[in-house]
Amino acid sequence: MEEEIVNKVAQSTLITLDPADFFPAEEIEIFDLKDYLFMEQILKEKDYREALKNFDWNVYSNKTVAVTCSVDAIIPLWAYMLAVSYLQPFAKNIFFGNKEEVLTKLFLRNTQQINPEVFLNKRVVLKGCGDKKIPEEVFVELTKMLRPVVKSIMFGEPCSTVPVFKKK
Repeated sequence: MEEEIVNKVAQSTLITLDPADFFPAEEIEIFDLKDYLFMEQILKEKDYREALKNFDWNVYSNKTVAVTCSVDAIIPLWAYMLAVSYLQPFAKNIFFGNKEEVLTKLFLRNTQQINPEVFLNKRVVLKGCGDKKIPEEVFVELTKMLRPVVKSIMFGEPCSTVPVFKKK
């Protein structure tokens, strides 16, 4: 007599939360102050102001923009502010940082849509494998958000988890 194979994972009460579901959909455009520096080192105020005034800002229409400087240069704070003052009428969102930093900020903003109370006293697995690179900050934020309400938090896949937290 053959034993019936039982899928215990499917029968469990585990809830899998996939952080990739909160991956930002918007494309991130870069506004790099490097392009406005003399010899990629020095910001000349008059030239910078003139360049911004003559730039076609329509290229950033309804885009999410990362304002950054990709070279090691001393940039006065007002230079970033001036760029934002030109960007704001066109861009959908503006953030300071490189593309990866802005992606993380958007990711974290998207996770704020989660209602932690939905997971009250549940056993939650934060999915750890997938096609998209999930920033560490997202796992930290999800853990902080869920820990006060869940019965347990695990990391990985339902068939192979690493325990992270268990309510006593």
